[in-house]
Amino acid sequence: MTVIEFHDDNLCNPLDLIEQIIEYNNWVFDRRNDCEISVQVPGNWSEYNLYFTWNSTISALHLSCAFDMRVPERRQHLIYELLANINEQLWLGYFGMWRNGGVPMFRHAIPFRGNTMPTIEQMEDLVDTALYECDRFFPAFQYVIGEGKSPNYAMKAAMIKTFGEA
Repeated sequence: MTVIEFHDDNLCNPLDLIEQIIEYNNWVFDRRNDCEISVQVPGNWSEYNLYFTWNSTISALHLSCAFDMRVPERRQHLIYELLANINEQLWLGYFGMWRNGGVPMFRHAIPFRGNTMPTIEQMEDLVDTALYECDRFFPAFQYVIGEGKSPNYAMKAAMIKTFGEA
């Protein structure tokens, strides 16, 4: 991702930086208010729905990145096993599932206590990390949900490193 030059010492809401990243990439978004913004981002396997929430009371930014898929109730126990396996591989953030809709999602939060302004690099890293991890593990979810494969099989397949292009 290209670093955007931004200089405004009065900025204290990280959603303003997120909005600049979104506009720079020409992504479709909805800035509902000063505390939330949602955006649709194309990934390698699917379109992802990113939702950012700013909590000024605790000075923290939360991101959720939902997949465009539903987990049938009969496979949810397998997805919980897959989530545990995936989360062991992550350094930042974690995967969970929205129980009401059965939607897998990546989640991460950044606290800014003591900082007057988040950096554009922090916000780019947040977005890049979410998209990278979603692209990396999307096939594993597909194997379990769509093909009925075991979580262990799905993890092994997702962790294979490919080289070159076909």
